[in-house]
Amino acid sequence: MASIRRTLSQVYQDRSYQNGVASAQAHKLFSTNNNSGKYSSLTSTSAVAAASVYLRRKGFRRSFYRCTIFFILGLLLGIFPFGQVDTDINKHDFSFEMKPPHVNVQLDTKDNFALAAVSLGVEKTTPQLDRFSRFDYVERKELIVITPTYNRALQAYFLNRLGQVLRLVQPPLLWIVVEMTSASAETAEILRKTGVMYRHLVCVNKNNTNVKDRGVHQRNAGLEHIERHRLDGIVYFADDDNVYSLQLFESLRNISHFGTWPVAMLAQSKNKAIVEGPVCNASQVIGWHTNEKSKRLRRFHVDMSGFAFNSTILWDPKRWNRPFSNPIRQLDTVKEGFQETTFIEQVVEDESQMESVPPSCSRILNWHLHLDAHGLVYPRGWLLQKNLEVVQPIK
Repeated sequence: MASIRRTLSQVYQDRSYQNGVASAQAHKLFSTNNNSGKYSSLTSTSAVAAASVYLRRKGFRRSFYRCTIFFILGLLLGIFPFGQVDTDINKHDFSFEMKPPHVNVQLDTKDNFALAAVSLGVEKTTPQLDRFSRFDYVERKELIVITPTYNRALQAYFLNRLGQVLRLVQPPLLWIVVEMTSASAETAEILRKTGVMYRHLVCVNKNNTNVKDRGVHQRNAGLEHIERHRLDGIVYFADDDNVYSLQLFESLRNISHFGTWPVAMLAQSKNKAIVEGPVCNASQVIGWHTNEKSKRLRRFHVDMSGFAFNSTILWDPKRWNRPFSNPIRQLDTVKEGFQETTFIEQVVEDESQMESVPPSCSRILNWHLHLDAHGLVYPRGWLLQKNLEVVQPIK
């Protein structure tokens, strides 16, 4: 029986095996005698399988190399674009304006008729995209209002009235309410309902029996709070029984150092009104409204609610070139009616450092009426301990 002799494929001539046999041994394996047919058939099948595996590996490597080359080429083309692309978009490229069609109007020359404008109900609006257009933000100085209060019949009425006025003032505003011995729950409830930013303080004094004027110590407690926390703003002493206009608090923000204005008040007889405060020429203080009795006794003739000053005077003396660094406080050792002038003498030297509010002191901005009721019993609550003695039935 004739046998077919096959030569070893060129692919396997240079291949080495794990046992170290050379390619010549592989050639010898394929060149056996003609009687070994089954061995020749098995060897050819193994060679074909090995060739297919090699070609498959070679094709995978070739595809991987091509993909890598094209990926790198595309990345470089994306990073370094060729040419220049104009990305600017002008306003005339996109127009959303609605233009009405042209209208032909024929007028008779015999009639006196004039056409001012033709409107088709479409208005052109150009919204302003300013970052402050949606916010009503105006930089303002903070007002620091110090109010001493105490337990009496009309305390709730006075605090509510003053709180409603302060509620209408443009922020920022801080209301410092000071009580003498303890913070009452009734006062705290009134302050919460006003809607004004407030701080409820208590004047701690060891010798409460020797206090001549509790308002002096209460105001000093507010000044000490401002100095400790270095609050920056305009300080104003507003007693709860006075009457204030809204323009007064808006004018306080124009003060840079120390401002003053005239205050109207009732005389002791309460049958006429008198004015106490500065006489101004434009923004300069040139004199004082006062009576003959106190003309030679007081240096500055002004009411406690007739002046305001910058809070930095309390805790930054170097800024205002103050020769001494003692704390500025009201004095309880002086006579009644002299607390104002002794306090102002610690803040300013003379009238040249004062500012008139408003200019020329042309208006009365607050009243000191002294309408506190005396002899009234302060109600303990809103419940009646005893019911009515007589009950009349309905017929």
